[in-house]
Amino acid sequence: MTYYDWLGVLSVVMLLMFLAIGWWAYNPKNKDRFEEAANSILDDEGIEAPNGEKH
Repeated sequence: MTYYDWLGVLSVVMLLMFLAIGWWAYNPKNKDRFEEAANSILDDEGIEAPNGEKH
C-alpha cells in the first residue's frame, strides 16, 4: 500500500471514531451519568478521604 492509501484508511478510521464518540456522548442512556458528573462540583458534601476526614 502506498502512503496515500494509508491516508485514506486513516481518514475512514478517524471518521468512524468521531461518529462513535458523538453517539456515545449523546446517547440517552448516558444522560443521567453525565448530568450527575456535571453537577457534582456543586454538591455541598465534602469528599471523604481514606482516613475519614472530609476535605
